[in-house]
Amino acid sequence: MKRLILGAILAATTATASLAEAMKLAVTTSFHNSGLSDILLPQIKADTGIEVQLLVVGTGQAIRLGEAGDVDAILVHSLKAEEAFLAGGYGTHRREIMYNDFVFVGPSDDPAGIAGANSAAAALVAIADARADFVSRGDDSGTHKKELSLWSAAGVVPEGDWYKAVGAGMGASLNTAAGMGAYIMSDRASWLNFANKADQALLFAGDPVLFNQYAFLPVNPVKHPHVEAELVEKLEAWLVSDTARELINSYRINGETLFTFNAR
Repeated sequence: MKRLILGAILAATTATASLAEAMKLAVTTSFHNSGLSDILLPQIKADTGIEVQLLVVGTGQAIRLGEAGDVDAILVHSLKAEEAFLAGGYGTHRREIMYNDFVFVGPSDDPAGIAGANSAAAALVAIADARADFVSRGDDSGTHKKELSLWSAAGVVPEGDWYKAVGAGMGASLNTAAGMGAYIMSDRASWLNFANKADQALLFAGDPVLFNQYAFLPVNPVKHPHVEAELVEKLEAWLVSDTARELINSYRINGETLFTFNAR
């Protein structure tokens, strides 16, 4: 009987210790769809003992989870929304980790002729003028926020039957665009890791406005005392380490780099 009781106590202690080393991180669907999380998470656990539990959502939803204290930190890519998160006192600080870029993908025969555009704005104007099918994530994600800002900068209000807001993550939206033979804006990493390319091709990239920065923001323990602040601090230290730099910079698909480490 004593052995049974001792065993139960040990099991409970082990379970508690295991829970204490777990934390919740809200990440964007674009980051998750890239496949990089499958590379980083096992090494994070091996090096720090932390089990990082991902909640994969759009940037807007990730920020709302952080504001509610439902996660311990967020990893997102929308500077304006991140600054509002900090200004509201919901996060302690913002730490840049890595970047890639956004690209325009579409049918390889390129009916709107965006491959010859000299800017992202010109590419979007060409799509609108041609009334070529365009799939928007329409989900308040960082990618969606960026897309809307680009339409605005181009002086175009995207509306009509040609503009399809699907309210989905990056992978699902790419699948929709592939099925329709439509244009779409994607982060480069998700596109490179996307298996169902069908007749789609990367048609436009390279405009500096398509820069895509990812940042890590801890949830403020003053607002939410239950957050795992110590584990978040350990994770952040790992994310800016030489190990993280090597893994992020060396992550490639078909020889192409998906992210560049720029922690500071």
